[in-house]
Amino acid sequence: MAIESKENKKKRILKIISLFERYYPDAQCALDHKTPEQLLFATILSAQCTDERVNLVTPHLFKTYPHLQDLARAKQGDVEKIIKSTGFFRNKAKNIISAAKDLVEKHHSQLPKTIEGMTSLAGVGRKTANVVLGNAFNIASGVVVDTHVRRLSNRLGLVKVQNPEVIERELNELVPKKHWVMFSHWLITHGRAVCKARKPQCETCFLFEFCPKKGV
Repeated sequence: MAIESKENKKKRILKIISLFERYYPDAQCALDHKTPEQLLFATILSAQCTDERVNLVTPHLFKTYPHLQDLARAKQGDVEKIIKSTGFFRNKAKNIISAAKDLVEKHHSQLPKTIEGMTSLAGVGRKTANVVLGNAFNIASGVVVDTHVRRLSNRLGLVKVQNPEVIERELNELVPKKHWVMFSHWLITHGRAVCKARKPQCETCFLFEFCPKKGV
């Protein structure tokens, strides 16, 4: 099989994006939140956990700790009880409280609006930072790479690696920057609805002609 050039990939991605815009006009972040801070903590909780589970947990968390100052002063054991069902709850509780403290003490209770500032917070890697910056502030800092994005970007032949940071870097070079935020939402939506992990529904997929790994 001939190796596809970067320029051809870029052209193919533009066609894929055009179809995404038609079929998923309402794609958006699946994590329920009302403020940028809530999105940050929900995203921290989403590690190794479904968005649906996180959305069941966060209403109680945010009602119990309505302000950053409340969460910064929270006892870890109390937070653990609320978020236990999300998995890895001890580490997540520690990171959430530490991030809240950092925001209060170092950032005047305001989320940083740079990738460097966001990743300086406890429990915040590039994925979480990209989610918050993109969805809370519409700042395109990079394509968010979760399990769906990793799987579909490989299936579609856009990348041939599994490392999230490498995938992000390669997708950033291929996808127009104005689409960085939405591209992950489109892939996630498509991954849940059609290009499923165990049984991709290739026979009904509108990306069929642009997919080099049909049925894989």
